[in-house]
Amino acid sequence: MADYQTIPRTGAGTRAAEIDQGLRAHMNKVYGLMSVGMLVTGAVAWAIAGLAVTGTPTDGALQIGTGAYLTSFGAAIYTSPLKWLVIFAPLLMVFGFGAAMNRLSTAGAQLYFYAYAALMGLSISSIFLVFTGTSIAQTFLVTAIAFASLSLYGYTTKRDLSALGTFFMMGLIGLIVASIVNIFLASSAMAFAISVIGVLLFAGLTAYDTQDIKNTYLQHAQVGDSEWLGKSAIMGALKLYLDFINLFMFLLQFMGNNRN
Repeated sequence: MADYQTIPRTGAGTRAAEIDQGLRAHMNKVYGLMSVGMLVTGAVAWAIAGLAVTGTPTDGALQIGTGAYLTSFGAAIYTSPLKWLVIFAPLLMVFGFGAAMNRLSTAGAQLYFYAYAALMGLSISSIFLVFTGTSIAQTFLVTAIAFASLSLYGYTTKRDLSALGTFFMMGLIGLIVASIVNIFLASSAMAFAISVIGVLLFAGLTAYDTQDIKNTYLQHAQVGDSEWLGKSAIMGALKLYLDFINLFMFLLQFMGNNRN
């Protein structure tokens, strides 16, 4: 009888250890994919901004600061009707991410994520024209520290954050609608309110999404759904990537120093 009782306990303990080890590997993959996505976004944004601005004035060039002029490429993506595609393409692409995940292989889904990160870099490249490089770097550092702290809380807390999911989703939809409306209204008061709400919302979403990624893995690891878990890491990376990018962009509205 003693042997009979010992075997199940040992087997259960081994299985729990395997799941725990798998969870750590899964989270490392999520954070790794997210970090590569961030690098792609930053590199593309910096490169695009470099192509969009010149210090040499040309006929018809738009001056955007002291000794800074938009190139023809810069004028096309920032002042022509093409700017609307640059603004809204990432939003459309992220909405199609779920459908793409179902059709694509794991490698294809990962490539889709990196393509999205590159497109996001194009979309936010104008920050290098508006804010000083020092303030962008400082804001990024603050965002990284805040994100790491919030994500760690979401991973370690025993509090169930799932009840906040509906609240966060409603808040996110409202924030997207308000941001689109304010593109046309250009209200500074509304922009300030959106930034405040955005910081609070994505701070909460960072903790919530981290816990959700962890819990989702634990649920599917029990049945050994390896193919789904591979795509789940990419989806988790996308969620945390969006949390970081949006938290950074909203904090930049407060911490960024205008180049002019």
